[in-house]
Amino acid sequence: MDKTYQPHAIETSWYQTWERQGYFAPQGSGEPYTIMIPPPNVTGSLHMGHGFNNAIMDALIRFRRMQGRNTLWQPGTDHAGIATQMLVERRIGAEGLSRHDLGREKFLEKVWDWKNESGGNISRQIRRLGSSVDWSRERFTMDDGLSEAVKEAFVRLHEDGLIYRGKRLVNWDTKLHTAISDLEVESHDEKGHLWHLRYPLADGARTAEGMDHLVVATTRPETLLGDAAVAVHPEDPRYKDLIGQYVELPLVGRRIPIVGDDYCDPEFGTGCVKITPAHDFNDYEVGKRHNLPLINIFDADAAVLPGAQVFNLDGSVNGMFDATLPSAYAGLDRFEARKRIVADLEAAGRLEKIDDHALKVPKGDRSGTVIEPWLTDQWYVSTKPLAEKAIAVVESGEVQFVPKQYENMYFSWMRDIQDWCISRQLWWGHRIPAWYDQAGNVYVGRDEAEVRAKHNLGDIALRQDDDVLDTWFSSGLWTFSTLGWPEQTEALKTFHPTDVLVTGFDIIFFWVARMIMLSTHLTGQIPFKTVYVHGLVRDGQGQKMSKSKGNVLDPLDIVDGIDLDTLLQKRTSGLMQPKLAEKIAKQTRAEFPDGIASYGTDALRFTFCSLATTGRDVKFDMGRVEGYRNFCNKLWNAANFVMENVEGQDTGVNDEPVELSSVDRWIISQLQRTEAEVTRQLDAFRFDLATQALYEFVWDEYCAWYLELVKPVLWDENASIERQRGTRRTLARVLEVVLRLAHPFMPFITEEIWQRLKAPAGVQGETLMLQPWPVANEARIDAAAEGDIEWVKALMLGVRQIRGEMKISMAKRIDIIVANASAEDQRRLADFEPLLNKLAKLESVRVLAAGEEAPMSATTLVGEMEVLVPMAGLIDKDAELARLDKEIGRLEGEVKRVGGKLGNEGFVAKAPAEVLEKERAKLAEAEQALAKMVDQRQRIATL
Repeated sequence: MDKTYQPHAIETSWYQTWERQGYFAPQGSGEPYTIMIPPPNVTGSLHMGHGFNNAIMDALIRFRRMQGRNTLWQPGTDHAGIATQMLVERRIGAEGLSRHDLGREKFLEKVWDWKNESGGNISRQIRRLGSSVDWSRERFTMDDGLSEAVKEAFVRLHEDGLIYRGKRLVNWDTKLHTAISDLEVESHDEKGHLWHLRYPLADGARTAEGMDHLVVATTRPETLLGDAAVAVHPEDPRYKDLIGQYVELPLVGRRIPIVGDDYCDPEFGTGCVKITPAHDFNDYEVGKRHNLPLINIFDADAAVLPGAQVFNLDGSVNGMFDATLPSAYAGLDRFEARKRIVADLEAAGRLEKIDDHALKVPKGDRSGTVIEPWLTDQWYVSTKPLAEKAIAVVESGEVQFVPKQYENMYFSWMRDIQDWCISRQLWWGHRIPAWYDQAGNVYVGRDEAEVRAKHNLGDIALRQDDDVLDTWFSSGLWTFSTLGWPEQTEALKTFHPTDVLVTGFDIIFFWVARMIMLSTHLTGQIPFKTVYVHGLVRDGQGQKMSKSKGNVLDPLDIVDGIDLDTLLQKRTSGLMQPKLAEKIAKQTRAEFPDGIASYGTDALRFTFCSLATTGRDVKFDMGRVEGYRNFCNKLWNAANFVMENVEGQDTGVNDEPVELSSVDRWIISQLQRTEAEVTRQLDAFRFDLATQALYEFVWDEYCAWYLELVKPVLWDENASIERQRGTRRTLARVLEVVLRLAHPFMPFITEEIWQRLKAPAGVQGETLMLQPWPVANEARIDAAAEGDIEWVKALMLGVRQIRGEMKISMAKRIDIIVANASAEDQRRLADFEPLLNKLAKLESVRVLAAGEEAPMSATTLVGEMEVLVPMAGLIDKDAELARLDKEIGRLEGEVKRVGGKLGNEGFVAKAPAEVLEKERAKLAEAEQALAKMVDQRQRIATL
């Protein structure tokens, strides 16, 4: 083995070997175990969240594969409708073209060209992270098989009365000209205004205060043109007598009713609210309760229409309603119309006042434009019937959430579920399998031929719906469509339902719930048995990673390293504001003055797993990565030590007689406990506790103690062959088991070491990843050996502490005396005297005789036994006294300074509580250290 651990020298070659040999494919006769990768968007690159959940999924898959399960981890990517279409539109835009110039067919050819050219980027990154996915089964949400599954699902749901077309309010992106989901809407805090408008009461009505008008407050005065009512709280004494009467809509002159509704808060503003059902989601619900007309005043660009479009709640046209709009606003953009309308209201004496007001403005996450609630014809899934089954399978425990608390979030969403808008006004995506005749009749089928045959349409002209399906619809079929559904393939029979879904809490509703709804309805099976929910990966300060904050980390930059200049370019490119770019550059230089070092995949993966506490957001700390890179180094160095001592040596693997020392039995016993703990925590999805148990055993027990405690045996020419053979075998076999335990978290380094170690350890096989998972053997837990070695460790630590405190060189041998030693203590002293003498550098050990007065000594306790190190002759008395006097003087000054500050009434009265607490802790620490130094000086002075 190389003396130095170099991750890049081993990682790529091992991944290629694993993939080439087909080790990632399902194999074995064990019970199936399946994970479907949440498909990342084909447009992008993996971010820290992907790196985190890939580390979790691969740990699970490698763990279960080693347990003999028939594992399938299936990869794939999502076509990402809006994101991909925008990207390709920008590319052709650079050539001076639009998608409309090309036409739908030619544009889609461009999209497929781009996908084939760039779609492999995600796959390359997943490989670099060591993910053992079965690449032979890689799927794409727009491949032929999944396209057939999507059409089949749509048709079946439509035939079951669960898909319908209707005119409803949607999030409308006025730049992209499509409906978008709530997940694609970002809420931005902005400073705005609240306009207070006077709506005159009709028919001479008056308020309780005698006013001839109502004052309503709105943040969107332009939507006044589409008002259908004014609402007040039904119990508000100021207005309840007006319910059922009318106001005249300013600038329009239309009479609209006053309705009573609990939606109104009497304490907010004037207690009167304008209701515009066609342009506000809350108002839409009020409109449904009061059967108000839906008055649409905008076109697809959010410009004012010449005349309003008026609909009934069922989406039918309301021809009885006066749809006249003032011609002065026709064609104006909504924000320009706002300015004109406010000016005209003020001129008409209908503007009472304008207040500053903090707003939450909804914007499209890709277009950046303000989202308009807009009435439009869309396709919907009727979700309530589907939700009933989806709730039942979680309530029964068929599907379990880890942590369980996320079930409450799931139930909350599902019990208040709204119908799902599944159509998008895009070209890239699964085109809706519906056709229209010239009369506007709609026919649904798997293809046009089926539609014609089913409805006996002959050769009449048909036009396919131009819309495509929401990306979440196809990804909602992911667990079964990727296995061949609707055909009942062997893969579907074997691997569905899947076992675990690993996902973030932010898409429990958008993806997890929809998968459960669609799977239970279409297949009669749950999609997965367990949903493991992890938090968001945040930066070291707990901030969400975002490009605008300049705190985004690329997992592959941590794996491979990146210089400062390249990192600065990545973080600031595309930022339009020079001041923001300058700020981010400054922060980056401060955080990474030399760029990011190369830490390798294993250190990053182990970091992710160590941070995977149940359900909490992950504060990603580069210091942890560095610490776990050191852990990799520690494991590598330990392996080097082991190989130096076992390679080419007799390790007893051919059933030669061996003798195990107490030290060997102790580490074997500790290993059994570690095997059980790591397995228990992985079964419970506590990756943080599994890695902690492994880390503590490797670092604290195996490396820090066992490798030191066995050196006297390995290097003792007088030791018996059987004893040395037993120690060599233990060295190799314990390390081999450690490699198996660590493999799910750190696959590369463990494979590399295992290949060198397997022969001395007496194991066979082509790869570590197919070795059996370690199973603890309770019969090998040795309480007696554990007690003996813990006693040895305590005595050695005590002696080391005295050496450190008294500045006694480790090269100098010392005498120790023990007092109050029990028979067991004396037995251990006798049994381990050669080991203690060698490793603790002891000259002699004797038991204090009864009645004998102990010399001036430094002392420590091992249980009830007192260990004394006589000071005479060990230190330069005068030099040590001088050093202690200097330290005592410094501590006395510190006590005086801090004590004076805390004795100052003015300081105590004004200082924050946390500052006072810190100063008090500082004083207590200084006083404690001073007392210790004074005591030590007194003892040395008497020598």
